[in-house]
Amino acid sequence: MCSPKNVDAMGVSVADPAVQQGAATPALINDLVIANHILADQGIVDAFGHVSVRHDKHSDQFLLARNMAPGAVTEADIIAFTLDGNPVNAGSRSVYLERFIHGEIYRAHPAVTAVVHSHSHAIVPFSVIKDVPLRAMFHMAGFIGQCVPIFEIRDVAGSGSDLLIRNNALGTALAKHFEESDIVLMRGHGSTVIGRSLRQAVYRAVYAELNARFQSMAMQLGNVTYLTQEESKACANTVEGHLARPWDLWKQQAELKRRNS
Repeated sequence: MCSPKNVDAMGVSVADPAVQQGAATPALINDLVIANHILADQGIVDAFGHVSVRHDKHSDQFLLARNMAPGAVTEADIIAFTLDGNPVNAGSRSVYLERFIHGEIYRAHPAVTAVVHSHSHAIVPFSVIKDVPLRAMFHMAGFIGQCVPIFEIRDVAGSGSDLLIRNNALGTALAKHFEESDIVLMRGHGSTVIGRSLRQAVYRAVYAELNARFQSMAMQLGNVTYLTQEESKACANTVEGHLARPWDLWKQQAELKRRNS
């Protein structure tokens, strides 16, 4: 009997490995759905972009929605993947092409529990300017630090790629940039943010976009006073100790919008 197959975002058939033993906790799946809705409601993702969480029963797997707009994700759309990016239980559902971003980050960084990849609007300009780094400039974004690294895909894929992380080799190259930073810009593409919890990763994705927006505005006014390394660390330690506050608010706002739509 043939094993079930699914088709990825580019129409390539991908075989499912054996169905996993031990499904993820329903609460974790629900939180991942909520994370998708929050990121969409906050304008971090639109029809594109994705968020994942490490499987709570299998540390060598992660959960990610099928290939779809994040704002429309439901529990039934969540799929488990191996760190190689192979779907475990996709069936006939199509999967994101850039799932390799997530798998290779989880492989390289065992402490990472959640990953957000987006093309948020204020971030993209900083990905193409080499002499003006994205830096923490207000206390809610201390995690950004002093200089966000930029992943240059040309260094790995040459000058003719579509800028997408479409295989494990590109995912591995990107993952190396997180050794010194919790956020990495991707030249001409967007950014990827990591966290030790789903709430932390979502928080960081939202406030990275806000910091980029504020930094652009401030630079038009004059010389910017950025956070020092010590201030960045202190701010991150303090503010990120209260992640339930923005999560609960954003969840309520996203759920209200869905009910009224």
